[in-house]
Amino acid sequence: MRVIGLAGWSGAGKTTLLSALIPWLKGRGVSVSTIKHAHHAFDVDKPGKDSHTHRLAGAGQVLVSSSMRWALMTELRGAPEPGLAALMAHLDPVELVIVEGFKRDPHPKIEVHRVANGKPWMHPEDPAIRAVASDVPPPGGLPHVALDDIPAIGALALEHAASWPG
Repeated sequence: MRVIGLAGWSGAGKTTLLSALIPWLKGRGVSVSTIKHAHHAFDVDKPGKDSHTHRLAGAGQVLVSSSMRWALMTELRGAPEPGLAALMAHLDPVELVIVEGFKRDPHPKIEVHRVANGKPWMHPEDPAIRAVASDVPPPGGLPHVALDDIPAIGALALEHAASWPG
């Protein structure tokens, strides 16, 4: 598997970009999975559902399965949050894993920057950033493409993705 990250401040458009990039890559025959880091408590379960009841009762893991999909929820219950390597180990093999978040990890990344956010550039402080997708040219010499140029961003993602050692 190969990995590339999308790094940027909240509101830069990472998720919007990812939702356009995935079908573009799949249209070129590239199998894709994603890992998304959330900075807050999130829940994929709903109160009143059996799986939610199982979790609340204390199950460490709850696996829900149907003919359409399956999901495994793991409750950390005070244990440390798993790192990117541990999460990658749970994925089935694909050609490309796109990571949204985990901006402090050393995997190669494309910075997603929107000037209207008023946030600083990340790439001067992160040597793992290999290129920039932005609505303005970045300082420095990194490759730059427009935020809405999905083919160019896809090409950068494929060019800069690195083999995952797992």
